[in-house]
Parts: sequence; structure tokens; C-alpha cells
Amino acid sequence: MVKKCLSRMSGKLSRTVLRRGKGSNPFFLVDYTSTGYFNLTKEYGITPSMSRRGNCYDNACAENFFGILKAECIYRAKPENLEKARQLIDEYIFFYNYERIQLKTKLTPYEKRCQLA
Repeated sequence: MVKKCLSRMSGKLSRTVLRRGKGSNPFFLVDYTSTGYFNLTKEYGITPSMSRRGNCYDNACAENFFGILKAECIYRAKPENLEKARQLIDEYIFFYNYERIQLKTKLTPYEKRCQLA
């Protein structure tokens, strides 16, 4: 399944991170942790992303962001096609980084990064 998807995306995989969804069947987990899978991602220049066994915090930041993205952007707008979805996501990522104030810090992510630099 992964190879079929990758062959369709040929030439569009620059800086891609491949993430196994939380809802995936645990019986297929071996596929995503096998040497063949990692060799395949390396062949296509993709960085695989998954939590280490028993450590749910490895991908906590990414999981949090994607949850917010889906709740605040995708589920509300319901884009009609892939191009509209890409545009919507690009606009949302800009909004998230430069305009959306985080409750905890009272700053945007960009302002917080500038403070830490």
C-alpha cells in the first residue's frame, strides 16, 4: 500500500514525513517497523515518524498540531478538492504560526521562538 502511494507521488516528496495513523491495525505494525519499510522510505527520501514502543510522547507535538489543524481548519471548512485543501492548510499554518495566540504563553508560536533565540 505504501509503495503504491509513493509511486503516485513521484517527484513531490521533498521534505516529506510519513506518519502512521493512530487508528492503524496493530497487526500491521510490524510492516511499519520492518527493515523493508525503512529502506523504502529511504529510497524515496522520506523521514518515517512514529513513536518508540511505550512512549506516547515522541510525537506529542505533531499529534497536538494535527489535532488542532483538523478541528479548527479541515472539519470546519470541508474543502471540496485536494488543491483547495492544500491552500486552506497553507493559510492555516501561516495563521497558526504568526497570528494565533497560544493560551498558555499569550504569544504566537513565532513570537515565542523569537524570545528563545
